[in-house]
Amino acid sequence: MVKRGKKDVKKGIILGIWDGHDSGAAILDGADILFAVNEERLTRRKLEIAFPTQSILLCLKETGLSPSQIKEIAISTWDFSKTLTRVFPHLKEEYYLIRRRKKPPGIFTNIKKIAKYRLTEIGPSSLYEKITRKVVNKELFKLGFSNYNLHLFNHHFCHATSCAFASQLDKALVITLDGIGDGLSGSISLFEEGKIKPISYISGKDSLGVFFEHVTNLLNMRELEDEGKVMALANYAYPVDDSKNPLINFFDVNGVNLKARYSSIAMYYQMKKILWLYPPEQFANMAQRALEVFVTKLVENGIKKTATSNIAMAGGVFSNIKVNMLIKDMENIDKWFVFPHMGDGGLALGAAFALAHKLYNISSFDIKDLMFGPKFSDKEIESELKNKNLKYQYIEDIEKETANRIAKGEIILWFQGRMEIGPRALGARSILALPNNEEIKDRLNLHLKKRVWYQPFCPSMLKEDALELLENYNGEKSPYMTMGYMVKKEKLAELKGVINVDGSCRPQIVDDDKSRYGKLLRELKKITGRGVVLNTSFNIHGEPIVCTPLDAIRTFETTGFDALVIENYLVEG
Repeated sequence: MVKRGKKDVKKGIILGIWDGHDSGAAILDGADILFAVNEERLTRRKLEIAFPTQSILLCLKETGLSPSQIKEIAISTWDFSKTLTRVFPHLKEEYYLIRRRKKPPGIFTNIKKIAKYRLTEIGPSSLYEKITRKVVNKELFKLGFSNYNLHLFNHHFCHATSCAFASQLDKALVITLDGIGDGLSGSISLFEEGKIKPISYISGKDSLGVFFEHVTNLLNMRELEDEGKVMALANYAYPVDDSKNPLINFFDVNGVNLKARYSSIAMYYQMKKILWLYPPEQFANMAQRALEVFVTKLVENGIKKTATSNIAMAGGVFSNIKVNMLIKDMENIDKWFVFPHMGDGGLALGAAFALAHKLYNISSFDIKDLMFGPKFSDKEIESELKNKNLKYQYIEDIEKETANRIAKGEIILWFQGRMEIGPRALGARSILALPNNEEIKDRLNLHLKKRVWYQPFCPSMLKEDALELLENYNGEKSPYMTMGYMVKKEKLAELKGVINVDGSCRPQIVDDDKSRYGKLLRELKKITGRGVVLNTSFNIHGEPIVCTPLDAIRTFETTGFDALVIENYLVEG
């Protein structure tokens, strides 16, 4: 791997860690993000829950730092349930295995589920903080850390810092919404003059994240993972008028406050009764619409209260691009930003941002292209290719070669530069194909992704093409696949492999001709007339995005697709 090296390191080194759902670590040098990675990419277990030992070690290795050089460490969340699973990690391991369908539920699973919702609603305390410090320090001591300061930050404050400080906005309404963390399911704040000023908090008992988690579970999908499938399924039902949608009555929005009409458990059983009356797609549609109503009301009221037209968002609820699209298109919204690693996997960065603000008054971070992971040298790549006895060739103009192959209808496994962080592939670890070929989409699903038939793929496109293809796109930055856009009706055929049935898509808009990915799209435009590709994450179904050349080679060998491109190396099947 290509290291940054000690000589480049300045001062103000901070290590941020997250040891829950989608654990990970990040290292800052003042306002510079040196390295960040999630544990799943290293253990190869999707949405890993273990303490991020490998992530921390890789952060140190890649930056050339030793544990003794790290004096400031940040971590998030010390509520009762998080503290309990730190002390007894087998509890979260069992939940992880059952949730991911790796282990059948036992006779006490329902009782444990009830306990889970009850316990996660219990917020932090001085006792839980003391226990958390003891457990986390023990893990850090094992890795050689000593003589450091361990800082704890509130779960939703870390979500808020992640989106506010990375937004490049001077003033914004800041909204965080997720399941539950530190006894809360959301927060509403004003970001102004470099500070986050709290306005209101949403209790864990009133969780929109839990609401949608229940929907996912009742549709026999995996909570915390398949919510995107629910959103996609919702497109296949006829809309129900809001006055006839029973799920809209589950919450009340009063100003910037949100209240649930049922407890978490009672909500689940009320939903179960409703599900019995409707087909799955109709239930999904009603749930999606209810979520849209609740969130947009909160946003509208928050905008009025803060007298700002800008908004920054984080937390798992904002992985719902249909909700985000409605917010973007509101008349009183000028600028918007969704933190691209919006779920708990982004908390290592959020905690690090919070500590940088506390120690050095830093309130702005440039997250650039999100490529903060490892990069591999030609020597390392060639070594893996030779070990596998694969035939390969080094091609100088690899962008042109790849564009020609995509234009001919090939599916390309694309591995370039530093690995991106977050749930989306953004041109570093991607699978690429033509965006207007449904046969290619079906081939991808059959051999690799194994997605449900109604879940679409997504496009990457040059900014100039986005202006011609998308409705209500006005040239704003949207490089992270966090926002939905409607495709112009007369352009639907050009993107039929990457759109929802309702004509929407979740694009990555590329405005960088200097990057290798930007050059590839530019070369493709010369051939096809459009700088647009189908871009899906480089992984086999159920696995995390590939990290290393060996991960990439194994996936290539498993799938038998047309070609693998690793840096300038072309490998053919």
